This record gives sequence, C-alpha cells and structure tokens, in this order.
Amino acid sequence: MIFANVQVLLFLLFTLVILVLAVWALVDALRRPASAFVAAGKQTKQIWSIILGIATAVAFFSVPPPLGLGAFPTFLALLSAVAAIVYLVDVRPAVAPHSRRRGGGGGQGPTRGGW
Repeated sequence: MIFANVQVLLFLLFTLVILVLAVWALVDALRRPASAFVAAGKQTKQIWSIILGIATAVAFFSVPPPLGLGAFPTFLALLSAVAAIVYLVDVRPAVAPHSRRRGGGGGQGPTRGGW
C-alpha cells in the first residue's frame, strides 16, 4: 500500500518536472530574436515556438489527477520532454551567441592606468 502511494507521488513529480522543462524551453524560445535562429542555422523561431507550445500544452494535460487532469497518456508527456530537451541541449546553445544584446551591458568596461 505504501509503495502505491510512493509510486503515485513519483509519477506526479515526474510529470511536473516535464511540465517545468517544457515551460522553460518555451519561454526561452519566445525571448530569443527570430534572427538568431536563422543565423544559427536552426529551424525558425515560429516553428520552435509551435513545437514547444504544443509540448507545453501536452505536458500540462498529462499531469495526473491530484494536481491536473491526466487527460493524455504518459508517453505523450515523454514526447514533450524530448522536444524540450532537444531545444535546450541543441538549439538554445546555438542561438545564444546570436541573441546577445549589444551596447547596454551596464559595466564600464576595461579601465586604463594603474591603481
């Protein structure tokens, strides 16, 4: 009996981690400029936004009943995790150098002179 409760809690935690991962990837993709995706040679921002938006929705509807609906089967949540991980591991590092802001660094830069 106790193992069943632990299993339910682990499953809930697992699906919540997938949801957080998908939301993180979606927010990151939406914050990047569209030109960064093209410059990095990846799919466009619009395509990644659609993929990650669908992945986030599927992950949301896959959360089991204590906190969610549990409307979708678990393997669809796993596909959401795959989409988010592909973005975070492959696309995000590739577009990051192309999406840095120029000029408004806030630092004063290197100084000249001694003390």
